[in-house]
Amino acid sequence: MAKYIHSMIRVLDEARSVAFYETCFGLTVVDRLDFDSFTLIYLANAESDTELELTVNKGRTEPYDLGDGYGHVAFSVEDVDGLHARLEALGLGPRKLVDFAPGGEVIARFFFIADPDGYQIEVLKRGGRFK
Repeated sequence: MAKYIHSMIRVLDEARSVAFYETCFGLTVVDRLDFDSFTLIYLANAESDTELELTVNKGRTEPYDLGDGYGHVAFSVEDVDGLHARLEALGLGPRKLVDFAPGGEVIARFFFIADPDGYQIEVLKRGGRFK
């Protein structure tokens, strides 16, 4: 059976991206591999074995074209309202909290936020299928 271990995104500024993911989601650097033309930074926290890999292509100055194929990554948190308020107070621009209730019953409470490179991140209240 296969095990999902990480997702990779390309970022322009290592320090800015590492700070964002630590501030928002408690992800810290667990490994860093430096090569001549690029650096790989692996981020994780104690909540999951899954990692986020940041790739920094050295010498790149232009923002990446995210295209129309990328959707989002998602994090679940116990206190979605508290995290939303904290990120708003920090000026990180989380979008509005949403109660998703297509059949009248709330099945998800969430908000979206963009990282420094424009990648969209969904933040869901932990529960139900969003553990």
